Amino acid sequence: MAPITPILCRLSRHVQSVALSSVISLLRNVSPRYASTAGGWLMRKIGMRLRATRIADRNLHLALPELPLAERQQIIRDVWTNLGQNVAELPYLSSFTRTDIGPGWEITGEEHIDALKANGSQALFFSGHLGNWELILPIATSLGMPVAGFYRASSNPVIDLVTQSMRQKALGATGIMFPKGPKGARQALAHLQSGGSLGFLVDQKMNDGLAIPFFGRDAMTAPAVAQLALRFNLPIIPVYIVRLGEGRFRMVCEAPLQTDRTGDRHADIRSICIAMNETLERWIRERPGAWLWLHRRWPKEAAVLPTV
Repeated sequence: MAPITPILCRLSRHVQSVALSSVISLLRNVSPRYASTAGGWLMRKIGMRLRATRIADRNLHLALPELPLAERQQIIRDVWTNLGQNVAELPYLSSFTRTDIGPGWEITGEEHIDALKANGSQALFFSGHLGNWELILPIATSLGMPVAGFYRASSNPVIDLVTQSMRQKALGATGIMFPKGPKGARQALAHLQSGGSLGFLVDQKMNDGLAIPFFGRDAMTAPAVAQLALRFNLPIIPVYIVRLGEGRFRMVCEAPLQTDRTGDRHADIRSICIAMNETLERWIRERPGAWLWLHRRWPKEAAVLPTV
């Protein structure tokens, strides 16, 4: 008799796959605006009952202690709404194009992209989980500046295949995404060595890395962007997505990050990481409901964290 656990696991994955296929089919039969609105409403209703809401409230209390409970709760509702909109917009990623009004995107700071293209330069881009972050790589590709990124594979291979196919369709033939992990890191390094550009989301929870201030508290921060920038002498470009409405976005591309490169590798890495966290904090303070407060960005208990 076969062990029951693998059978239940396969059954669970099958149910998840059927549910995802049904939802995607439903979403594709409505407009992007309606799908985004419905996804945001549903996720908000469900999310506010989940444990992650308590994590978000703790994070907000740590980062923005001056906010009263009512404001924190409104921010968390906005976070769940934005997340639901992002999920519902995934089937439409490839259809979002540069437009003046309605579903689609616009950009500010395009001159920084144009400067890179004019010089034939590569760069490192960094962002966070703000607005619909899934659009960063497709927009860069549309602007003639293909940027490779990373993805975390789902434990369900069918779901992973479906979600990656939607992302790849939006990226087109020139778009590249590397799986997180040692193999993907090696592929990304080879991509840089061949003259490509890379994009990073640098605001996620980490168990290792460097202790860098973030909203006044040390948070474990990945040093990869800083290390690669120094190794390949590349500019670091801050970029993020602002949600303007259901299915409507603005990509903001800022000037290259300015930090002193003194030749002291450890000091320079720390300086770059501090500048990146300060940039992220500025964006989040401007639109706190647009950031994903749902994960444990800071240690649960106060602890002495390793420094550079």
